[in-house]
Amino acid sequence: MRRTLTHHPAITAAALALALTTPSVALAQAPAPKANTNKAVKVTVRGQGPNSLLFKGKVRTKGHDVTTAAGGTHKCDGTNGGANPSKVPPPAAALDDAAKKYGFTWDGAWYASFDHFSVDTIKNVSGGGSAYWNIAVNGTSTPVGGCQFKIAAGDQASFTWTSF
Repeated sequence: MRRTLTHHPAITAAALALALTTPSVALAQAPAPKANTNKAVKVTVRGQGPNSLLFKGKVRTKGHDVTTAAGGTHKCDGTNGGANPSKVPPPAAALDDAAKKYGFTWDGAWYASFDHFSVDTIKNVSGGGSAYWNIAVNGTSTPVGGCQFKIAAGDQASFTWTSF
């Protein structure tokens, strides 16, 4: 007995259709390339001390490594603590850029458990035991650290000496 293989036209058409559509389905589901979310943005940075305005100016900033005397060098790019999935400009990086541009110093300890810097001193004005530096963007205190909150073009990042 001899068997003859025969092809059914419907099976052949289905196999061909599957072969032709499978690569396009895979391509359609591939993630789109990520946009550069860490583009430099122009923002206003302001420091309000206990008795006067310490500085105010515009800077172009994006997330970057920051170095302080007390805290060392650490990333400050919005991905800290998993706050954002990709790098973004945060207020602490804007403060760092403002300090470089306008010639003043700031300092802050690094807290690994929070994955961000505290802001302890700006222009030799310390928060100390009875005050701290509040970080606000567009008048609203940030709910996360200064290396975690995303700022956008035109925002105002304020650092205000606040007593408690």
